[in-house]
Amino acid sequence: MLRYKINPLVSGLTTPPIAEAQGWVRNRNHTDHGPLLDVSQAVPSYGPAQALTDWLAKRIEDPATALYTDISGLMELREAMSDHINRDYIANTIPGQVSITSGCNQAFSVVMDTITRPGDQVILILPWYFNHQMWLQMRGIDVRCPPFNPYGEPGAADIAACITDATRAIVLVSPNNPTGQEYSHGLLEELFQLAAGSGVALIVDETYKDFRSQAGPPHTLLQNPDWDQTLIQLFSFSKSLALTGYRVGAISGSTQLISQIEKVQDNVAICPSHPGQLAALYGLLHLDAWRREKAQMLDARVRRLRECFERNGLDYELAFCGTYFAYVRHPFAESPGSAYRVARRLAEQYSVLSLPGSMFGPGQEAYLRFAFANIGAEQIPLLVDRLVESQ
Repeated sequence: MLRYKINPLVSGLTTPPIAEAQGWVRNRNHTDHGPLLDVSQAVPSYGPAQALTDWLAKRIEDPATALYTDISGLMELREAMSDHINRDYIANTIPGQVSITSGCNQAFSVVMDTITRPGDQVILILPWYFNHQMWLQMRGIDVRCPPFNPYGEPGAADIAACITDATRAIVLVSPNNPTGQEYSHGLLEELFQLAAGSGVALIVDETYKDFRSQAGPPHTLLQNPDWDQTLIQLFSFSKSLALTGYRVGAISGSTQLISQIEKVQDNVAICPSHPGQLAALYGLLHLDAWRREKAQMLDARVRRLRECFERNGLDYELAFCGTYFAYVRHPFAESPGSAYRVARRLAEQYSVLSLPGSMFGPGQEAYLRFAFANIGAEQIPLLVDRLVESQ
């Protein structure tokens, strides 16, 4: 028995969802149904661009690439990210409003450590990204959620009703993880005005923005001259450049926020991975066409998934579908624990590894999340075949 105590805010957490789901199929024989179809984690089914890896292989021969960078990242990368934002959003950001982080999870974590303290409150929009909820719970932050809308966008009035004197931020992911839903410009503008009027931050995780279906800027919030007084944008290079293991993300916000975040960053990672930052820099400067090509490929995969779900005899329903994800309504009785039971049965008996909706917040027992970007378009009919067989 340990002679010291574990923080109960940590020990009280559930097992990390991806690790738990992967444990369902570890050391199992999947020969009955063919190879495992792993749609549990959002990982691109392709690797980074060959031009990027070739360039990086030569660059890291320089011993300087093994050294620390500035806490907020390479200035070259901050400049390139600011330029990218300005082009993509028709905005006018500056490099001092950008901080580079070790992935988007860390971006969220250091922002929260900078703007909240134990006992404060944060509003998460359902379905939430589970790592957001886990970080807040282990930090002693109260989480409030408006009701999940299974047929469309969350209601701004419902979100407003959650705000109290203890509220410090409203958090959403757009395009959403786990649903793939792209929140409308109108809703984002409403939430920006709500946050600004309430004196709280609006935090928008835009990890999947490069795979959106909408033309034009993802939103117009960054065109507001005072955007940085309310909005905090989070981003990840993991999906757009297929660099999940390189761990590079970004924060865009006020220069005052970035300077305070550096105090947290210095005690967490000192600086992001130097080689990872170089990879992200190359991608921003040279791989726009490559990123568009991959986005088009995934858009075709969305269409293929929709086609396959329209087949006769399939009782599973697509509630939402887009970018990387399908949020699927299962055909079994909804009850406490039902999503978990259905997901585990699919994994153990039909070699389909997905996540139960209950991992994404309350009111999700009828749903499963499929991260279909993990599999090729040719495997989607096989996925649907196995769902039919499981009914």
